[in-house]
Amino acid sequence: MRTNMLIMAAMLTGLAGFAQKSEIKAAEKAMKSGDAASAKMSLESAAGAIAGADERTQAEYYFLRGQVYSDLAKKGDMAAFGESVDSYKKVVSLEEASGKVKYTADAQAQMSLVANDLVNNAVEDNKEEKYKEAAEKLYLAYQLSPRDTIYLYYAASSAVNSGDYEMSLDYYKELRDVGYDGSMMEYSATNVETGEVEVMQKTQRDLMVKSGTYSNPVDEKTESKRAEIVRNIALIYTQLGNNEEALEAYKAARADNPDDVNLVLNEANLYYQLGDKDKFKELMAEAARMAPDNPDLHYNIGVINMEQGDIEGARAAYRKAIEVNPGYVNAQLNLSTTYVNEGNALIDDMNALGTSRADIAKYDELKSQKDELFKEGVVVLEDALKINPDNEAILSQLKNIYGALGDNENYMRIKGLLGE
Repeated sequence: MRTNMLIMAAMLTGLAGFAQKSEIKAAEKAMKSGDAASAKMSLESAAGAIAGADERTQAEYYFLRGQVYSDLAKKGDMAAFGESVDSYKKVVSLEEASGKVKYTADAQAQMSLVANDLVNNAVEDNKEEKYKEAAEKLYLAYQLSPRDTIYLYYAASSAVNSGDYEMSLDYYKELRDVGYDGSMMEYSATNVETGEVEVMQKTQRDLMVKSGTYSNPVDEKTESKRAEIVRNIALIYTQLGNNEEALEAYKAARADNPDDVNLVLNEANLYYQLGDKDKFKELMAEAARMAPDNPDLHYNIGVINMEQGDIEGARAAYRKAIEVNPGYVNAQLNLSTTYVNEGNALIDDMNALGTSRADIAKYDELKSQKDELFKEGVVVLEDALKINPDNEAILSQLKNIYGALGDNENYMRIKGLLGE
């Protein structure tokens, strides 16, 4: 009896193996005729028992499954990409474990094709603003080809555009952990006919230069993206409201990139959002020392000093911004405003005085001080007008100051320049 049972079990196992192979053959036949849907049904029929099959049959099954789902993905079933990838990976792991290699090379080649399809689909998704779908496909392409870390970089960017900050944070952290640099050699030359500098492949560039249609070949390494990645990690933490993690990320980023002024600026902005304006001002001053020729830095320092009532500090910063960029209209307007505001503050003191002889004398003294401050504001704007003679903001502010000074001649001159 026991012998009969063993024979029966062997027969059942043999029948199961035959059924599996029959379904696989049916799937292969369906694929050859272009019917991926029928091939999928045949494979699903064999799926329940495939785990008990020998390694070669399993590898054959998963290789075919990868082809089926790849074809379905190309026909519009985007979710099939993942199934295809998982199947090809299974082929490689099975044959690696068994030591019997038959499908691995083809599976790896197919994975490269799937990665290309994923990237192409992601490009279309980004064009249609389907950023999350693009991010997922790009990440899958990266998993298929881990050497192509640029796919992960683009996946992170697409995730940011989708507003899925948790996803983008994971991708950026992975980029950081794998040491992604992102810099590359860029080859350019000047078009002799147009004078424009054009970037192209090195071989093409060299041929163009040799032909004489291009000149001045330049080989230049693009900037590393490491600082951008750690900066984005901190920015995303801020977006998610994880301010402590953001500050820690900036600390680590600045330790790795001590000369990156943008990291200092972003950290300063975070402190500003947190209400720590003293720390903001300290970091902005540090940034200004790092980039003394950046007028925006000096302007922003002026703004925060102005907000905190440090008028002299604000004026010094605005003057520095104008020194770097003589046509910096906002710095000129704000510098003038510091004098007007200081003058206006004296008006309250003037109005609080009585009619005694001492009060009248004090009134005249304060009025003289006010007028002198207004005139300082005028000097700033008249200098600004020499560089921007048609700027309406400058003209309007000048008109108001001349009106407050009672200088009718200049008031009418500015009105005329405004076309009023």
